[in-house]
Amino acid sequence: MLAVTVAPATAGLIPAAAFCGALCAALLIYLLAVRAGLSRTTLILAGVAMSSILTAGIDALTLLYPDDVIGATGFLLGGFSGVTLDAVASAGPYLAAGLVLAAVLEVDLNLLQLGEESAASLGLAVGRVRFAAILAAALLAGAAVSFAGLLGFVGLLVPHIARRLVGTDNRWLMPASVLAGGSFVLLCDLAARVAFAPFELPVGIVMSLLGGPFFLSLLLRRRKRSGIYD
Repeated sequence: MLAVTVAPATAGLIPAAAFCGALCAALLIYLLAVRAGLSRTTLILAGVAMSSILTAGIDALTLLYPDDVIGATGFLLGGFSGVTLDAVASAGPYLAAGLVLAAVLEVDLNLLQLGEESAASLGLAVGRVRFAAILAAALLAGAAVSFAGLLGFVGLLVPHIARRLVGTDNRWLMPASVLAGGSFVLLCDLAARVAFAPFELPVGIVMSLLGGPFFLSLLLRRRKRSGIYD
């Protein structure tokens, strides 16, 4: 959004800005979680806090530069109605780099699932692998957001489903998540186009309606298994 207000006509700037923003946000969330005690709950809370701050920044830009961000509604809701081949092509190098880096990290991430101490005892450079994983995630998420807008819950919902189908081995889980994620977004986009035809509902709304209840049910099931929920 900042890139749109500063230099809206600069070719290739939007994917680069999306990648930089995704990387900075991911690193800040990770640093906050490390300072507060690294855990899944801490990561989620740090992500929620960072999301609130960045959303406030987006709202401020929308109010201060209404003419420059006149088309921002479609970006904020997420969708493919205004996506051109040029926009996808400009994000292509970032997507390709992220996929290659993720594929290289598959075995290392399997070792990391054993725990930091166990992985380090097996010779894994834990800090380096974790940073590379954050970089891969930022490349992929930033590139997708640059032309598709803010499509929520794909990264939260799809990997859990893929993990139940193929297990926790990242050599199978990552390709399965890629295919399942693309299929999920395609089906949601199809539903958004057909359900209210001839009006096209932004696909981000459909995905949030599906992803929100799933995420809440996932949290409740985890609390039940841990014995905290009654």
